[in-house]
Amino acid sequence: MKKLLSMVLCFAVALSCAAVFTGCKKEANTYEIAVVTDVGQLKDGGFNQGTYEGAEAYAQANNKTYKYYQPANGSDATDNDRVAAMRQAIKNGAKIIVAPGYLQATAMRTAAKENPDVKFIFIDGWTLTDSTDANGNDNGAPLSNVTAVVYKEQESGFLAGFAAVMEGYTKLGATLGGGGSNPACNRFGYGFVQGANAAALTKYADSETKIDINYSYKYGSGFSGSADLVTQISGWYNAGTEVVFACGGSMFSSVVSAADDNRTKNPKIIGVDVDQAPLSEYVITSAVKGLKESVQLILKEYYEGKWDTQLGGKTSNLGASDNATGLPTAETSWRMTHFTVDQYNVLFNQIKTGAVTVLSEVPANCNDAAWLTGTGDTPLFAKVNINFTAEA
Repeated sequence: MKKLLSMVLCFAVALSCAAVFTGCKKEANTYEIAVVTDVGQLKDGGFNQGTYEGAEAYAQANNKTYKYYQPANGSDATDNDRVAAMRQAIKNGAKIIVAPGYLQATAMRTAAKENPDVKFIFIDGWTLTDSTDANGNDNGAPLSNVTAVVYKEQESGFLAGFAAVMEGYTKLGATLGGGGSNPACNRFGYGFVQGANAAALTKYADSETKIDINYSYKYGSGFSGSADLVTQISGWYNAGTEVVFACGGSMFSSVVSAADDNRTKNPKIIGVDVDQAPLSEYVITSAVKGLKESVQLILKEYYEGKWDTQLGGKTSNLGASDNATGLPTAETSWRMTHFTVDQYNVLFNQIKTGAVTVLSEVPANCNDAAWLTGTGDTPLFAKVNINFTAEA
């Protein structure tokens, strides 16, 4: 009897140990959904954060493990740093990696070719191929384990610029990340100017009033806040700029600091990527794109087994027709009084149906005034004066 009891106890202990070690194995360093961040901080209140929150929301709702990886060297991260982060994610069990930002391309191509069974979501990217030409441009067969998501940022930028002018502001600013080489920021900025011009043509059709826009890529190449950027934007506010479009990740924090320094001038800010009204009292609206929602959608389709038929080797281009661009209209986010949500909805639906078209084609390098201001005596925008500052 004692022998039998001893065997039973040993068996029970063995089962307990097995359960413990299985649980440890499941949780320790095993995360099947990974997010490899772009330059800047994870909690940037914008691009990185919106992407991560999409992965987090899907994982939590569907009992999936998840983890983010921030490449070494922060805003100075290299392709090797990004590759290292992706390899670490795969070592930790990643089945699918979400990576925001066009700078991820080279690293993602490397990691995707090394790991054909791992899937990659390239946010703000394009269809990656298995080879490139001498200039680094894709020229081979699409990588079937990569899918890309891009947005029609020009639509959100247009709506933000239009709203600011209809609200009554005539002196605007736009500080943009990427030094003129970031396609998403360039589309945001191009749309912003178009929207301001369109609103001025409506609001000031019978007057000589024009909209002044300080448009700058300076201090934004790394998408990070800086003392130099605070000084620049503070100078804008001090000289009469009323509202600044902060278009570049953690650059937002510098614009908020500049607004704080000029509080008596009633400064305003337009946020980007996600609703940034909760981050600052100065934000009147944000030019958003559906980062969180689209990441959840792609993850859902992946786990439903739709990768091969709908995602692999393809790019999704999302805009107003997909409810993926626009301005947030919640009561706590809409801080304008003259331009109403009803008026916004009319314009949004016109863009959604194609009745209003927002131009999207921008140069590969926008760090030059001519593409935006025109040359000679013929400006591109009749009701806008642009003071352009290039990245050094």
